[in-house]
Amino acid sequence: MNELIIRLLATPQAAPVLRHAVREHLGPEGHPDAELCVTELLANVVRHLGEGTPVTLRISGRATRTRVELTDPAPAARPVRREAAGDEESGRGLALLDALAARWGVTQGHGTKTVWCELDPGHSRLGRVAVITGG
Repeated sequence: MNELIIRLLATPQAAPVLRHAVREHLGPEGHPDAELCVTELLANVVRHLGEGTPVTLRISGRATRTRVELTDPAPAARPVRREAAGDEESGRGLALLDALAARWGVTQGHGTKTVWCELDPGHSRLGRVAVITGG
């Protein structure tokens, strides 16, 4: 199995670096859903655990399914999907992950937590999701 593993500190500036690494790893056709999921998972760590939190990104699979995992050192801080109100500027990350992924979940380890999702390559769900970005 072809894997990409990157250990880094969670910062907003790490997002484009991770997206580029995912794009390079998954090949020329890439997987825009994987890039978006990585960005959302990283943003959740920065927002809820703080900038500088050590994380490990793992991308595995390609042919039938791509698995994206982001591990952090906070097993008790479990993510919860919620419905953000229309005027809220945040709170949509896990809803977006849920819309893009074939499935997703959280696995607790000894002193760690991994939020993961599985994506079907070649079957992007991005077209079904309205993405609103600030500008």
